[in-house]
Amino acid sequence: MAKRTRYPGRPPGHRPAVRPTPNGPVTVRSNGLTEAEVQRAAEIESELVAREREAISENARRRARARGVDAAVASDSGAPLSVRAAHEYAYVARDVRRIGLTAAIMFGILAVLWLIVNVGGVAIF
Repeated sequence: MAKRTRYPGRPPGHRPAVRPTPNGPVTVRSNGLTEAEVQRAAEIESELVAREREAISENARRRARARGVDAAVASDSGAPLSVRAAHEYAYVARDVRRIGLTAAIMFGILAVLWLIVNVGGVAIF
């Protein structure tokens, strides 16, 4: 829902912005940039895009090294999905092993407590 105000919005057909300067007021141009400015902007943009691509690839290599995965396979977007998934989801197998180990330890603690309470006759309260 639009915000309601007491006062009407900007009147239609406002005048261009005027900046006071020591020599007198100067009207701001709104017709665009010069060719040199457009060229310089294109150069800066291409440089920034190249830096960003390099940073992304470096980040992918660093993450692959930290996980112990081959960096060439991890950053290759043309590799088959099964190859990338095998390297990308290696942590799933590691987590499943940890869950199994935790479950085994918990079951062992439960069995020991059962033996202490039921066979030994010790009350834990």
